[in-house]
Amino acid sequence: MQRRSLPLSGLRVFEAAARLGSFKAAAKELAVTPTAVSHQIRALEAQTGLLLFDRHVRRVSLTDAGTQLYPVLRDGFDAFEATLARLTHQRTRTQVTISATNAFTVKWLVPRMADFRSRHPGIDLQLQASDDVVDLRSTAVDIAIRYGRGPYPGLVTQPLFTDRFAPVANPRLGVESPDDLARVPLIRFDWKRPQPENPTWERWFKVAQRPQPRQASQLRFSDEGHAIQAAVAGHGVALVSLALISEELEAGHLAQPFGPEIDGHTYHLAMYAGRPPSASVQAVAHWLSTQA
Repeated sequence: MQRRSLPLSGLRVFEAAARLGSFKAAAKELAVTPTAVSHQIRALEAQTGLLLFDRHVRRVSLTDAGTQLYPVLRDGFDAFEATLARLTHQRTRTQVTISATNAFTVKWLVPRMADFRSRHPGIDLQLQASDDVVDLRSTAVDIAIRYGRGPYPGLVTQPLFTDRFAPVANPRLGVESPDDLARVPLIRFDWKRPQPENPTWERWFKVAQRPQPRQASQLRFSDEGHAIQAAVAGHGVALVSLALISEELEAGHLAQPFGPEIDGHTYHLAMYAGRPPSASVQAVAHWLSTQA
């Protein structure tokens, strides 16, 4: 039987009658008469050449053919219902997309998602983690978190907070003073845009007015999040954002044994100037500013 000739209305009636075990109950569910259900079933049996029900007094039961057909239809209708419900639910909810770096997304945004959901249960946040700069003229991203000094032409921006960097390490390394930096690896991560004001180890040693130990080995990563994980694992001392390791510091997985702290760049909330923000986007922007 070709798909275009499938007796869909008859199959729907059959599924209801098989599930409920009664033509009368199926008629009530489908808001038709029991006679109409009986006619639909007979038409389906005639079209397929299969006997689907054994008729008894006041009840019906499935034949072997009906027993094989019913679970296939049941699962199919369940899948239709679930998919339609999901699509309808998505259409009635509001989605706001935030683009941010991998480290900021994992270490700053994700831990705050429970707070956002409790405050804005009607908004679905989609987090787009990427170290590449996204084009906010695209409608795919509503808000971006920019990290740097700016300016940002074509964008409406709002400073969130200025980052602070300091040496941190797993307490079990026993790092207590800057002198200990000569015996443990220094953990680095690469900045995509080399700038003199980047919070690097070289800058930290300059601010601390200390010579950089020449004998210190180094571990280098392309992502700040990986550098943080390496420090948590006890592989060395990392110079990382204190804003991104608040949970690790609180839990005791990392410690800040000494200073000085040096300024990083500023996190900015950015939106495309040519597109007025919706009420949902404004709500997310306000939440981000209060969290910062």
